[in-house]
Amino acid sequence: MTEKEKQQAGELYNANDKELVAERVKAKKLCVEYNAIEYNDYQKKTRLLDRLVALRGENTWIEANFFCDYGYNIVLGDNFYANHNLVVLDCAEVVFGDNVFVGPNCGFYTAGHPLEYKVRNQGLEYAKPIKVGSNVWIGGNVCVMPGVTIGDNVVIGGGSVVTEDIPSGVVAAGNPCKPLRKLPDEDIPEISKEEVRAAEEKQAEIKSEEVKKAEIKSAETKQNEAKPDDKKPAAAEEKKTHVNTVKPVNKKKRKVIKIEEVKK
Repeated sequence: MTEKEKQQAGELYNANDKELVAERVKAKKLCVEYNAIEYNDYQKKTRLLDRLVALRGENTWIEANFFCDYGYNIVLGDNFYANHNLVVLDCAEVVFGDNVFVGPNCGFYTAGHPLEYKVRNQGLEYAKPIKVGSNVWIGGNVCVMPGVTIGDNVVIGGGSVVTEDIPSGVVAAGNPCKPLRKLPDEDIPEISKEEVRAAEEKQAEIKSEEVKKAEIKSAETKQNEAKPDDKKPAAAEEKKTHVNTVKPVNKKKRKVIKIEEVKK
């Protein structure tokens, strides 16, 4: 077996093999080129990413800087987003599902080394695949170690070190990363057209009732405003009577005074 075949089979292999070194150099040059592209040159970034990774879905984006070992072992689902400083050591396959969000400074490491230093010092290592499900949010500064599988509908807290598999539908965090609590079911039942229509009719009925109540209240207010005020006419009549009784007296006095003045 070649060293590359050993690598893909999950066996110990020599990472300094010429074929593997050449493939890493090629990938890392593409990474440098990708990171140097002007930020808003989306088409160029997309074309280069197609040259680098094995497969990618629609609407995928990786912020610079991005580094990987080979590229051809990386599979990205639809709506994949990774923030700055993503590192994928893809000595084995690394697969991301749909709708995966990865925070900044995250690493996915398929490469492992023997515990025995004599074997490790020979340049021998191994690689175990990593799989991330769909609808997953991975916080910043998370490390995912070799051979880990993360299920669907999962949130990984920032700063976690994921050394073991994480089941679907949980929030997990810590070092080592462990499930903390369950999330709601990922499958949301679809609402039928009949249910939508019934809800709309109910809403229209409620609105109609509110309009009727508002109209009744407005009519009552107008009716109250139209009713005569018993106190106001009485006050007016009293004022009128006062005027009638006082003014003639004053006028009469004035006339008397004038007559006397004439006689004199």
